[in-house]
Amino acid sequence: MRDAPDAFGSTLAREEAFGDDVWMDRLSAGADSPTELPLIAEDGERPIGLAWARIAPEDSDLAALYQVWVDPEYRHRGVGRLMIDTVLDWARAAGVRQLLLSVALGPGSALEFYRRAGFLEIGQPIPLRDGSRLLQQTMRRTL
Repeated sequence: MRDAPDAFGSTLAREEAFGDDVWMDRLSAGADSPTELPLIAEDGERPIGLAWARIAPEDSDLAALYQVWVDPEYRHRGVGRLMIDTVLDWARAAGVRQLLLSVALGPGSALEFYRRAGFLEIGQPIPLRDGSRLLQQTMRRTL
């Protein structure tokens, strides 16, 4: 969020307010869940990317992809695509039929990246967060 503060629905200040124990609990719960897939891409021991997918509790045909980020030094090197492909494989194996995500619009947007990965825009852009002039676009990929 420090690298790309306008790419996420939350803010760095909000997320930094959570202690390490909260983050570890979230990660442990996600890793142990059959309906969640937290991913961390690493180069050696250095984290270089992350993504999180979650099957909707009310509809097992639908999953959402959140928190996709790749370290700027590793962008355009296939890390993001590898994480997306991993999520797609996991979702298919779980019987998911549609994968949704929201992408921030504006300079540096990942919109084209998601289009190349087979996602299509649905609906109209909406504010990225309360009080923001920035917009986000929902996208869907049918599996």
